[in-house]
Amino acid sequence: MRRSSRILSTAPPEALFVVSALSQYIGAAIAVTVFDEVEPQTVAWFRVIGAAIALLAISPGFHRGWTKRDLIGAGVFGTATALMNLFFYLGIARIDLGKSVAIEFLGPIAVAAAMTRSARNGFALVLAVIGVVTLGGVEIGDNTLGVVFILISSAMWAAYIVFGSKVAQVRSGVAGLGVGLAIGSIVIAPAGAPWSGPVWVSPTLLLLCCATGVFSNAIGYGIDQYVLRRIPIRRFSVLLATLPVTAVFIGWLLLGQTPSGLDLVGIGLVLIGVAVQERDEIVAVPEPS
Repeated sequence: MRRSSRILSTAPPEALFVVSALSQYIGAAIAVTVFDEVEPQTVAWFRVIGAAIALLAISPGFHRGWTKRDLIGAGVFGTATALMNLFFYLGIARIDLGKSVAIEFLGPIAVAAAMTRSARNGFALVLAVIGVVTLGGVEIGDNTLGVVFILISSAMWAAYIVFGSKVAQVRSGVAGLGVGLAIGSIVIAPAGAPWSGPVWVSPTLLLLCCATGVFSNAIGYGIDQYVLRRIPIRRFSVLLATLPVTAVFIGWLLLGQTPSGLDLVGIGLVLIGVAVQERDEIVAVPEPS
Protein backbone atom coordinates (compact mmCIF):
# COMPACT_ATOMS: atom_id res chain seq x y z
CA MET A 1 0.00 0.00 0.00
CA ARG A 2 2.84 2.40 0.86
CA ARG A 3 4.59 1.59 -2.41
CA SER A 4 1.40 2.33 -4.35
CA SER A 5 1.06 5.66 -2.52
CA ARG A 6 4.64 6.58 -3.42
CA ILE A 7 4.00 5.81 -7.09
CA LEU A 8 0.79 7.83 -7.11
CA SER A 9 2.56 10.71 -5.37
CA THR A 10 5.56 10.84 -7.74
CA ALA A 11 4.50 9.56 -11.18
CA PRO A 12 3.87 12.17 -13.92
CA PRO A 13 0.25 13.39 -13.71
CA GLU A 14 -0.18 12.76 -17.47
CA ALA A 15 0.72 9.08 -17.00
CA LEU A 16 -1.65 8.76 -14.05
CA PHE A 17 -4.43 10.31 -16.13
CA VAL A 18 -3.96 7.69 -18.85
CA VAL A 19 -4.35 4.90 -16.26
CA SER A 20 -7.34 6.66 -14.66
CA ALA A 21 -9.04 7.27 -18.00
CA LEU A 22 -8.55 3.70 -19.19
CA SER A 23 -9.96 2.37 -15.94
CA GLN A 24 -12.94 4.74 -15.96
CA TYR A 25 -14.07 3.87 -19.46
CA ILE A 26 -13.42 0.15 -19.17
CA GLY A 27 -15.97 0.47 -16.36
CA ALA A 28 -18.29 2.48 -18.61
CA ALA A 29 -17.98 -0.12 -21.39
CA ILE A 30 -18.93 -2.85 -18.90
CA ALA A 31 -21.94 -0.76 -17.89
CA VAL A 32 -23.14 -0.38 -21.49
CA THR A 33 -23.10 -4.17 -21.93
CA VAL A 34 -25.62 -4.66 -19.10
CA PHE A 35 -28.02 -1.83 -20.03
CA ASP A 36 -30.23 -4.34 -21.90
CA GLU A 37 -30.85 -6.19 -18.62
CA VAL A 38 -30.54 -3.47 -15.97
CA GLU A 39 -31.77 0.13 -16.03
CA PRO A 40 -28.90 2.65 -16.44
CA GLN A 41 -29.82 4.47 -13.22
CA THR A 42 -29.60 1.18 -11.31
CA VAL A 43 -26.19 0.38 -12.78
CA ALA A 44 -25.06 3.87 -11.71
CA TRP A 45 -26.31 3.22 -8.17
CA PHE A 46 -24.42 -0.07 -7.90
CA ARG A 47 -21.37 1.66 -9.39
CA VAL A 48 -21.34 4.12 -6.49
CA ILE A 49 -22.05 1.42 -3.88
CA GLY A 50 -19.34 -0.89 -5.24
CA ALA A 51 -16.78 1.89 -5.28
CA ALA A 52 -17.61 3.03 -1.75
CA ILE A 53 -17.22 -0.50 -0.39
CA ALA A 54 -13.90 -1.03 -2.22
CA LEU A 55 -12.42 2.30 -1.10
CA LEU A 56 -13.46 1.97 2.54
CA ALA A 57 -12.14 -1.60 2.61
CA ILE A 58 -8.63 -0.33 1.83
CA SER A 59 -8.88 2.66 4.21
CA PRO A 60 -8.39 1.35 7.77
CA GLY A 61 -9.55 3.84 10.38
CA PHE A 62 -11.54 5.80 7.79
CA HIS A 63 -14.17 6.62 10.44
CA ARG A 64 -11.75 8.51 12.69
CA GLY A 65 -10.96 12.21 12.83
CA TRP A 66 -13.95 13.59 10.96
CA THR A 67 -15.23 17.05 11.83
CA LYS A 68 -18.71 18.22 10.93
CA ARG A 69 -17.25 20.46 8.24
CA ASP A 70 -15.23 17.58 6.77
CA LEU A 71 -18.32 15.35 6.59
CA ILE A 72 -20.39 18.05 4.92
CA GLY A 73 -17.62 18.62 2.37
CA ALA A 74 -17.30 14.89 1.66
CA GLY A 75 -21.08 14.59 1.42
CA VAL A 76 -21.36 17.40 -1.13
CA PHE A 77 -18.48 15.92 -3.11
CA GLY A 78 -19.94 12.41 -2.99
CA THR A 79 -23.42 13.61 -3.96
CA ALA A 80 -22.04 15.55 -6.94
CA THR A 81 -20.06 12.48 -7.99
CA ALA A 82 -23.05 10.13 -7.63
CA LEU A 83 -25.30 12.48 -9.64
CA MET A 84 -22.58 12.80 -12.29
CA ASN A 85 -22.48 9.00 -12.58
CA LEU A 86 -26.27 8.73 -12.65
CA PHE A 87 -26.83 11.24 -15.45
CA PHE A 88 -23.78 10.03 -17.38
CA TYR A 89 -25.18 6.51 -17.55
CA LEU A 90 -28.59 7.83 -18.57
CA GLY A 91 -26.77 9.70 -21.34
CA ILE A 92 -24.55 6.90 -22.67
CA ALA A 93 -27.59 4.66 -22.88
CA ARG A 94 -28.64 7.01 -25.73
CA ILE A 95 -25.40 8.44 -27.20
CA ASP A 96 -22.03 6.89 -28.14
CA LEU A 97 -19.52 6.78 -25.28
CA GLY A 98 -16.89 8.97 -26.96
CA LYS A 99 -19.34 11.68 -27.99
CA SER A 100 -21.00 11.64 -24.56
CA VAL A 101 -17.69 12.27 -22.80
CA ALA A 102 -16.85 15.03 -25.29
CA ILE A 103 -20.09 16.87 -24.52
CA GLU A 104 -19.68 16.23 -20.79
CA PHE A 105 -16.28 17.92 -20.94
CA LEU A 106 -18.05 21.31 -20.99
CA GLY A 107 -17.92 21.20 -17.16
CA PRO A 108 -14.13 20.86 -16.89
CA ILE A 109 -13.74 23.43 -19.68
CA ALA A 110 -15.68 25.97 -17.60
CA VAL A 111 -13.51 25.28 -14.56
CA ALA A 112 -10.29 25.50 -16.57
CA ALA A 113 -11.41 28.76 -18.19
CA ALA A 114 -12.16 30.28 -14.79
CA MET A 115 -8.68 29.32 -13.53
CA THR A 116 -6.63 30.21 -16.64
CA ARG A 117 -4.41 33.31 -16.26
CA SER A 118 -1.56 33.01 -18.81
CA ALA A 119 -1.58 33.23 -22.63
CA ARG A 120 0.10 29.82 -22.92
CA ASN A 121 -2.53 28.11 -20.80
CA GLY A 122 -5.27 29.97 -22.65
CA PHE A 123 -3.89 28.65 -25.96
CA ALA A 124 -3.71 25.12 -24.54
CA LEU A 125 -7.32 25.38 -23.39
CA VAL A 126 -8.49 26.64 -26.82
CA LEU A 127 -6.83 23.68 -28.56
CA ALA A 128 -8.38 21.24 -26.10
CA VAL A 129 -11.81 22.83 -26.51
CA ILE A 130 -11.67 22.70 -30.32
CA GLY A 131 -10.57 19.08 -30.16
CA VAL A 132 -13.37 18.13 -27.76
CA VAL A 133 -15.98 19.99 -29.84
CA THR A 134 -14.73 18.12 -32.91
CA LEU A 135 -15.09 14.81 -31.06
CA GLY A 136 -18.54 15.76 -29.77
CA GLY A 137 -20.17 16.43 -33.13
CA VAL A 138 -23.42 14.64 -32.24
CA GLU A 139 -26.68 15.14 -34.06
CA ILE A 140 -29.30 16.47 -31.63
CA GLY A 141 -32.32 14.96 -33.46
CA ASP A 142 -33.49 11.90 -31.57
CA ASN A 143 -30.76 12.33 -28.93
CA THR A 144 -32.13 15.47 -27.26
CA LEU A 145 -32.85 13.74 -23.95
CA GLY A 146 -29.46 12.06 -23.97
CA VAL A 147 -27.76 15.43 -24.51
CA VAL A 148 -29.74 16.95 -21.62
CA PHE A 149 -28.61 14.13 -19.32
CA ILE A 150 -24.98 14.60 -20.39
CA LEU A 151 -25.17 18.36 -19.83
CA ILE A 152 -26.44 17.79 -16.28
CA SER A 153 -23.60 15.31 -15.77
CA SER A 154 -21.25 17.98 -17.10
CA ALA A 155 -22.35 20.44 -14.42
CA MET A 156 -21.82 17.77 -11.77
CA TRP A 157 -18.36 17.08 -13.22
CA ALA A 158 -17.43 20.72 -12.62
CA ALA A 159 -18.62 20.38 -9.01
CA TYR A 160 -16.65 17.12 -8.71
CA ILE A 161 -13.43 18.94 -9.62
CA VAL A 162 -13.95 21.88 -7.26
CA PHE A 163 -15.17 19.91 -4.23
CA GLY A 164 -12.90 16.95 -4.97
CA SER A 165 -9.88 19.21 -4.73
CA LYS A 166 -10.98 20.39 -1.28
CA VAL A 167 -11.59 16.84 -0.03
CA ALA A 168 -8.22 15.69 -1.40
CA GLN A 169 -6.42 18.39 0.59
CA VAL A 170 -8.28 17.57 3.83
CA ARG A 171 -7.97 13.76 3.89
CA SER A 172 -4.99 11.66 2.85
CA GLY A 173 -5.46 8.46 0.86
CA VAL A 174 -8.93 7.74 -0.53
CA ALA A 175 -10.97 7.68 2.69
CA GLY A 176 -12.63 11.01 1.86
CA LEU A 177 -13.71 9.71 -1.52
CA GLY A 178 -15.04 6.48 0.01
CA VAL A 179 -17.09 8.26 2.67
CA GLY A 180 -18.35 10.76 0.10
CA LEU A 181 -19.50 8.00 -2.26
CA ALA A 182 -21.22 6.17 0.60
CA ILE A 183 -23.25 9.33 1.25
CA GLY A 184 -23.84 9.79 -2.47
CA SER A 185 -25.18 6.25 -2.82
CA ILE A 186 -27.87 7.07 -0.26
CA VAL A 187 -28.83 10.25 -2.12
CA ILE A 188 -29.38 8.51 -5.48
CA ALA A 189 -30.95 5.36 -3.98
CA PRO A 190 -34.51 6.51 -4.91
CA ALA A 191 -33.41 6.59 -8.57
CA GLY A 192 -31.56 3.27 -8.63
CA ALA A 193 -33.07 0.98 -6.00
CA PRO A 194 -36.60 0.52 -7.43
CA TRP A 195 -35.27 -1.33 -10.51
CA SER A 196 -32.54 -3.29 -8.74
CA GLY A 197 -34.45 -6.58 -8.34
CA PRO A 198 -32.81 -8.43 -11.28
CA VAL A 199 -29.34 -7.57 -9.96
CA TRP A 200 -29.88 -9.01 -6.48
CA VAL A 201 -30.92 -12.40 -7.90
CA SER A 202 -28.12 -12.66 -10.48
CA PRO A 203 -24.54 -13.05 -9.21
CA THR A 204 -23.24 -12.22 -12.70
CA LEU A 205 -25.16 -8.96 -12.95
CA LEU A 206 -24.23 -8.02 -9.39
CA LEU A 207 -20.54 -8.64 -10.14
CA LEU A 208 -20.66 -6.65 -13.39
CA CYS A 209 -22.52 -3.72 -11.81
CA CYS A 210 -20.10 -3.53 -8.89
CA ALA A 211 -17.14 -3.94 -11.26
CA THR A 212 -18.15 -0.67 -12.92
CA GLY A 213 -17.66 0.99 -9.53
CA VAL A 214 -14.25 -0.58 -8.94
CA PHE A 215 -12.90 0.38 -12.38
CA SER A 216 -14.60 3.75 -12.87
CA ASN A 217 -14.73 5.16 -9.35
CA ALA A 218 -12.47 3.29 -6.96
CA ILE A 219 -9.48 3.19 -9.34
CA GLY A 220 -10.27 6.13 -11.62
CA TYR A 221 -11.43 8.65 -9.03
CA GLY A 222 -8.97 7.29 -6.47
CA ILE A 223 -6.11 8.27 -8.79
CA ASP A 224 -7.77 11.68 -9.25
CA GLN A 225 -7.54 12.30 -5.50
CA TYR A 226 -3.77 11.86 -5.57
CA VAL A 227 -3.40 14.03 -8.69
CA LEU A 228 -5.55 16.80 -7.18
CA ARG A 229 -3.09 17.03 -4.27
CA ARG A 230 -0.24 17.70 -6.66
CA ILE A 231 -1.46 20.02 -9.42
CA PRO A 232 -3.70 23.11 -9.60
CA ILE A 233 -7.36 22.76 -10.51
CA ARG A 234 -6.69 24.56 -13.81
CA ARG A 235 -4.12 22.01 -14.96
CA PHE A 236 -6.25 19.13 -13.71
CA SER A 237 -9.23 20.39 -15.73
CA VAL A 238 -7.23 20.62 -18.97
CA LEU A 239 -5.73 17.17 -18.41
CA LEU A 240 -9.31 15.88 -18.25
CA ALA A 241 -9.45 16.58 -22.00
CA THR A 242 -7.65 13.24 -22.39
CA LEU A 243 -10.79 11.48 -21.16
CA PRO A 244 -12.85 12.01 -24.36
CA VAL A 245 -9.86 10.67 -26.31
CA THR A 246 -9.70 7.58 -24.10
CA ALA A 247 -13.48 7.13 -24.30
CA VAL A 248 -13.31 7.11 -28.11
CA PHE A 249 -10.55 4.48 -27.97
CA ILE A 250 -12.43 2.27 -25.48
CA GLY A 251 -15.69 2.72 -27.42
CA TRP A 252 -13.91 1.54 -30.57
CA LEU A 253 -12.03 -1.33 -28.92
CA LEU A 254 -14.81 -2.77 -26.73
CA LEU A 255 -18.09 -1.49 -28.20
CA GLY A 256 -17.36 -1.33 -31.93
CA GLN A 257 -17.95 2.47 -32.07
CA THR A 258 -15.43 3.29 -34.84
CA PRO A 259 -13.98 6.84 -34.79
CA SER A 260 -14.12 8.90 -37.99
CA GLY A 261 -11.29 10.85 -39.58
CA LEU A 262 -12.67 14.01 -37.99
CA ASP A 263 -12.61 12.28 -34.60
CA LEU A 264 -8.90 11.59 -35.11
CA VAL A 265 -8.30 15.28 -35.84
CA GLY A 266 -10.10 16.14 -32.59
CA ILE A 267 -7.95 13.65 -30.70
CA GLY A 268 -4.79 15.25 -32.10
CA LEU A 269 -5.87 18.74 -31.06
CA VAL A 270 -6.66 17.57 -27.52
CA LEU A 271 -3.28 15.92 -27.14
CA ILE A 272 -1.45 19.02 -28.42
CA GLY A 273 -3.42 21.21 -26.02
CA VAL A 274 -2.50 18.99 -23.08
CA ALA A 275 1.15 18.93 -24.17
CA VAL A 276 1.65 22.71 -24.44
CA GLN A 277 0.10 23.79 -21.13
CA GLU A 278 2.29 24.80 -18.20
CA ARG A 279 3.17 21.93 -15.87
CA ASP A 280 2.88 23.79 -12.60
CA GLU A 281 2.47 21.79 -9.38
CA ILE A 282 1.40 22.45 -5.81
CA VAL A 283 2.90 21.09 -2.60
CA ALA A 284 1.43 17.65 -2.01
CA VAL A 285 -0.19 16.71 1.29
CA PRO A 286 2.23 14.27 2.99
CA GLU A 287 1.07 10.68 3.19
CA PRO A 288 1.02 9.10 6.66
CA SER A 289 4.15 7.07 7.37
